[in-house]
Amino acid sequence: MKKILTLLLIFVMCITIMTGCSNGGDDNTLYVYCFGDYFDPELIEEFEERTGYEVVVDYFDTNEEMYPVIQNNSAQYDVICASDYMIEKLIAEDLLSELDFDNIPNAVNITSNIKTMIDDFDPGMKYSIPHTWGTYGIMYNKSMVKDEITSWNDLWDKKYEGQIVMPNSLRESYMIAAKIIGYSINTTDEAQLKKMTDLLTTQKPLVYSFANDNARELMIGESAALAVINSGEIIYSKEYNEDLEYIIPKEGTEVWTDCWAITKSVQNKEAAEAWINFMLDGDVAETNFEYLTYAIPNKEIDDLVDEPVLNPSNSVLAKCETLKNLGPEGDDLYSKYWKQYKAE
Repeated sequence: MKKILTLLLIFVMCITIMTGCSNGGDDNTLYVYCFGDYFDPELIEEFEERTGYEVVVDYFDTNEEMYPVIQNNSAQYDVICASDYMIEKLIAEDLLSELDFDNIPNAVNITSNIKTMIDDFDPGMKYSIPHTWGTYGIMYNKSMVKDEITSWNDLWDKKYEGQIVMPNSLRESYMIAAKIIGYSINTTDEAQLKKMTDLLTTQKPLVYSFANDNARELMIGESAALAVINSGEIIYSKEYNEDLEYIIPKEGTEVWTDCWAITKSVQNKEAAEAWINFMLDGDVAETNFEYLTYAIPNKEIDDLVDEPVLNPSNSVLAKCETLKNLGPEGDDLYSKYWKQYKAE
């Protein structure tokens, strides 16, 4: 009898554990999937104290790393952070839940300028809420680079061989090539894509490193003289190396928006919307800005982010584009040439 009772107890415990895992945990737990180091980690405890929810956070490096996890539902997440074109892709594939703005009253803090950008990939802001925004450009060390940097073409100058950091990112790499040649950064013309690949290949021998998050550390430590980097990194980087500067090349660039969104398979939508509402709080936005030094589109901190590098002029923005979802065929085409480029 004791053996039977023991077996029954083990069986019940296994069922309970399996049920908990398949549901992504209990109703008091919020599962967040986000770019690494993208908000002040001390805010987790503050959110938990304010709301009573427990937060579990996992991190990824790129949108492309995150996408198959959400597509295949291979891990249960309630709220994610993703970039504009990826948000558009997830919407098209019905992988996101519509937001209930009754539960996100702090949405009134979103600045009006960002709403136009969001309409490019999420019309009416039905599925996503902006977290940060910015541009891509060239960070350079003025003590190591004596000539004026004005163009993406400067990254092809042989005198900087072994001193250049390029992004380890498909879309940003092809964005640079497209801007140099004069194509749209969202082109799916194969002939144009081949020319872009050829152009990137000619520059590859000059590159010191392909890096994303650690590009700023390479620049701060003067391991490199120039790096393709997003605008949010310059204020932080200059605190550690005053010789660093940032420019948006004359050809224009990518303007990006990273957003919070709720997955279609969400297990705790109330907690997910509470998290988004929390991130839109003015004091929380200030904490995140001081931690990240990225532009945060929140009216409550307008005075803090009033920096030209974080708020380009309208004339500069007129030459910028937002990355778009290319669709399965476009994605496959880019992947084909990206693999070819990486193999060279």
